[in-house]
This record gives sequence, C-alpha cells and structure tokens, in this order.
Amino acid sequence: MAQLKRNASIINDDWRRWIGENLVLDASPQDLFNILVAQGVPAQEAEREVQAALASPYLVGARQAGQRIKNRLKKHDWVLDIYRTLSRQTEGSNVIERRHRLSRDEFYRQYYLLNKPVIITGMLDDWPALTKWNFDFFRTHFGKREVEVQIGRAQDANYEINSTRHKRKMPLADYLDMIRDAQESNDFYMTANNSSANRQALAELWQDIGRLPEYLNPESADDGFLWLGPKGTRTPFHHDLTNNFMAQVIGRKRIKLIPACELAHVYNHHHCYTAVDGGAIDYERFPLMRNVQLLECELAAGELLFLPVGCWHYVEGLEASVTVSLINFQPDNNFGAFYSTYDEL
Repeated sequence: MAQLKRNASIINDDWRRWIGENLVLDASPQDLFNILVAQGVPAQEAEREVQAALASPYLVGARQAGQRIKNRLKKHDWVLDIYRTLSRQTEGSNVIERRHRLSRDEFYRQYYLLNKPVIITGMLDDWPALTKWNFDFFRTHFGKREVEVQIGRAQDANYEINSTRHKRKMPLADYLDMIRDAQESNDFYMTANNSSANRQALAELWQDIGRLPEYLNPESADDGFLWLGPKGTRTPFHHDLTNNFMAQVIGRKRIKLIPACELAHVYNHHHCYTAVDGGAIDYERFPLMRNVQLLECELAAGELLFLPVGCWHYVEGLEASVTVSLINFQPDNNFGAFYSTYDEL
C-alpha cells in the first residue's frame, strides 16, 4: 500500500491522490476508510471521499487499465515460463560447459544465439597480458598514473546502484597498496563504472589484450572494460544490456548465474538490479528464488566466460584479480537501444 504523510488535518488533493493510488493498487476501500479515520478525518468525510473516488470515471478507467496491464504481464510471464521449462529440458542446461578453443560457428550457434553461458579455454593463450601483467608490473609502469576507483562500498548496501557516489581518484600505486594491505575487502574496487576515466590513464594496457577475431569484431572501437581489485570484491546480482565476455587475466572469481527467462522470479526492483544477495540468498524473504535455476562456476586466469544478455550474475573475487570484459561481438549487440526501464520498476 502506498504511504501517506501523517498529521494531515483535512482532505486535500494529496489525500485524494493517495486514495486513488491505493484503489488502483487494489487496496480495500474499508482499509482506506479506517486509515483516514485513524488519521483524524471525520468518518462521514472519509466515507464520502472514498465513495467519490470509487465512483469517479477517471478512477474506474485507471483500474480497468491497471487490470489489463496486469493481465498482459501475466501473459508475458507465461511466455517466459515456457522458455524456463524448455530450457530445463535441454541436456546440460544445469551446468556451465567448458569448451576448449570453441570455433566461431559453434560459439554463435550453440551459445550466443541460444542465450546460453559457456566457459571457453585456450583462447587467451596468446595474450601478452597473461604473462606480463602482475601487481608489480602495474606499480612499476603505471604507479604514478591517476586512476579512478570505487571507494566506501562497505558502508552502502546499494553500492552498485550508487556507484557514482563512490568514485575517487588516486595514484595507481596507492590503490595497489590498499589491495596489498587489506588482503580481503569489498570496500574498494576498480570496475567497469570507472573505465571511461581509466582507459586513457592506462591506455598502454590495451595493447596487451588480444582482439579475439574468432568471436569479436576487431574493427570495433569498443576496447572493453577493466576490473581490478582485492580478494573479496563482490558485484551484486544484475543483468547487462549486452552480451558480454569476461576474460580472466589474474586470479579467480566465483560467478553465480540465473538465466534471463527467470526474470519473473528474481525480484527485479530497480533498473537491472535485484535486492537478492547473491552471497547469501534469503529464501524466506525471497521465496520465489527457490524456484530459479541457479548455475555456478569458478573462472580461472586464462579462461573466458560468455555472459548472455539479460542473464543475472553475481561475481565474487576469490583472489586479488584482474578481469577484462568485452562486448564487441560480430552481430549487433546494442540491446540497450530498445531498453527503457532504467528507473524503479
């Protein structure tokens, strides 16, 4: 039920909006009457206002439209449930496969076009980053460069949604000291949200990343995103607006995935996020999560994980790690072009 400000002394348009909103949300007229009276509105006036709202052709139309919207959502959920059922009937759907040097045709036909995750091994073997990159290398060659990181995440339950509030700049050497001294922390992390600032500061690093022409468009101007942090970093459950490659360069990460067709069961409350904690799922608070298909894997250095667009994923750093994410696939990957629900759902 929508909330009403207390201590109102008379019925005004704010009260009438509150009555209308709650009636559209299927609140009981008797409950609304009781609340109004408890707030000090005379019973006769409260009854008159609730009845006037119920009789309003505007409200009747709004309630009918609301019911049609609910029915359309039910139909959409039914279609998603068809795909949930079919997906689970597919052999191997309960695991994330590992495939060695997967061909372009196999990758696109068996995974990309089917919205199915896969770990690919052997494709990063020729990346200079795999042999050159370590924290001493970063310190020696880029330690004085000013980089942008996320700081103060531990005190904010919505640190990812509020990522812009946590942006801080510092010399890379100072950030590497923080990683060394903390051993394990989610309080600070260099993420994709910092990439626009760090791509220029650390431009030479992109020369050490292979182009993956087997899968990606080498002519694309998109050079990917850098993730660098200590053991213990966490990225909460969310979905991307594009298909995505996670290329693990240093360290290991644990990833939990939920197929995109599980949308109706994951409590999506804001943009591409859910309040469900992937590190410790509270099934009492989020009972529908008992029914989702939850996949899990560990990604080691030198491995490439395909994350399908719309696939929910939670990521945890098992060691101090460096990851590069890439999105410049051969087909059009701009699914954000027709995405509009950026605000609260």
